[in-house]
Amino acid sequence: ERPLVMGILNVTPDSFYDGGRYFDSRDHIKARAEQILAEGGDIIDVGAYSTRPGADDVSPDEEWRRLSQALEIIRKEFPDAIVSVDTFRGDVARKCVREGGAHIINDISAYTLDPEMLDAIVELNVPYILMHIKGTPKDMQVNPKYELRATREVIIFLSQKLSELSSRGVSDVIIDPGFGFGKTLEDNYQIMADLHHFKAFNRPILVGISRKSMIYKLIGGTPDDSLNGTTVLNTISLLGGADILRVHDVRECVETVRIVEALRRNA
Repeated sequence: ERPLVMGILNVTPDSFYDGGRYFDSRDHIKARAEQILAEGGDIIDVGAYSTRPGADDVSPDEEWRRLSQALEIIRKEFPDAIVSVDTFRGDVARKCVREGGAHIINDISAYTLDPEMLDAIVELNVPYILMHIKGTPKDMQVNPKYELRATREVIIFLSQKLSELSSRGVSDVIIDPGFGFGKTLEDNYQIMADLHHFKAFNRPILVGISRKSMIYKLIGGTPDDSLNGTTVLNTISLLGGADILRVHDVRECVETVRIVEALRRNA
């Protein structure tokens, strides 16, 4: 009925914007989840493995330890909250759903980093966020190149993955073009300009551009200076057909959605 806002809760020490802010602090985790919901967020997206370029590896056991703590707090304090888990590992996804009560799996790799994820999604029967990535978090920004227009390659990639998922009986899929994941500055803006083409999949589209380098590498500054650019791109994303916006700044994004929806009602 309307675009949804997904609030980011990173329980990591090294994420590019809020790294360490909610790491291993039960009070801070609770406060962040409460803030996301109070500001109008529809989904809490919990991540325990930083995927910024060059980030350190995290073992599956450590990733699950971080996630299980956050999921336990959210389940206890906010039992009605819809929770997505940002993981590319099949076994971690299984634990998050079966033991942690997560509702959605958000996989940055479209099961390319862990083939076990495909079997996990088939078994779990929960919504799956299928994101495009070129390379791995370690090397994805080392001179990424596309043989075709970036948009076209991303669409071909997602189409192939959707076909594989469909053949395994998985149909509840959200697609994510993967802004910043193995793309140059030009690639990112090309895909943003072409976002309406992704509506052809007839699937919900998730856009995650919150405070990313595609903003501050263009206009200057740092992630801390990139709220205004984030709001501009979120507005463009909504006009291009985005159904879910993944953000750090929930209140500002909720306001953006309300304004764009008011325009649509009166068009």
